[in-house]
Amino acid sequence: MGNVLMERRAAALLNKLMENINGWSCIAPVSGWRSEQEQRDIWNNSMRESGGVFTRQYVAVPGCSEHQTGLAIDLGLYSSEMDFIRPEFPNTGICQMFRRHAAKYGFVERYPADKDCVTGIAHEPWHFRYVGAPHAEIMEKLGLVLEEYHIMLKNYVYGTRTFKYD
Repeated sequence: MGNVLMERRAAALLNKLMENINGWSCIAPVSGWRSEQEQRDIWNNSMRESGGVFTRQYVAVPGCSEHQTGLAIDLGLYSSEMDFIRPEFPNTGICQMFRRHAAKYGFVERYPADKDCVTGIAHEPWHFRYVGAPHAEIMEKLGLVLEEYHIMLKNYVYGTRTFKYD
């Protein structure tokens, strides 16, 4: 993964996934862990270059970025001119293959197109979050984003009924 950092377990599972699909041959790690200062620099540069509307849609407020946890990764197709804010990660080819296998390795596409009203973040098809197994598979099967999954878990009263996942 070069100089892109992630939490150890997330990085190991991402590498396993990419090895399984031969993903590193076409997919580049764009951004992993970043400090709050780096996030602040990205925020400020985006505000200056792209304005407030764009920045609030695509750049997390410093102190609130999933990248600061080490559990998030932005991925993009290799290109001579990669966009580091919005890298290309289409729903076809190797990128779609990554999506099909991601949950088995504990990763979810964090900001899907139809959930921006729940997440507060615009569609980011390149941004993946390690949530672990079986959580990623449950979220995928039920069509939930992390906020919805947290609500489901908070409303589950342990010991009163069995939660069965197939």
